[in-house]
Amino acid sequence: MEQRFNYALAAIKNGTVDSQKAIKDDIAELSKYYGSELWKLDFAADEAGKLPPDLKRGVLSEDGIWNLLVDYSEIQKKK
Repeated sequence: MEQRFNYALAAIKNGTVDSQKAIKDDIAELSKYYGSELWKLDFAADEAGKLPPDLKRGVLSEDGIWNLLVDYSEIQKKK
């Protein structure tokens, strides 16, 4: 999920139509993941210090995924 998150962030920053189309599946998967039981378990594990300290965890940031989904939605509305 972290890979999908980072790829989607880069594509939105890039701002091209092709990059927006390329992340459609990633956005769908991230949307399902966000707020799911799996996300909650992953978040709790992170909060409990059970994940490696060097592990990237942008996908576990509530604001990170939320902002990504909102940004993607706004881009889609402008089309």
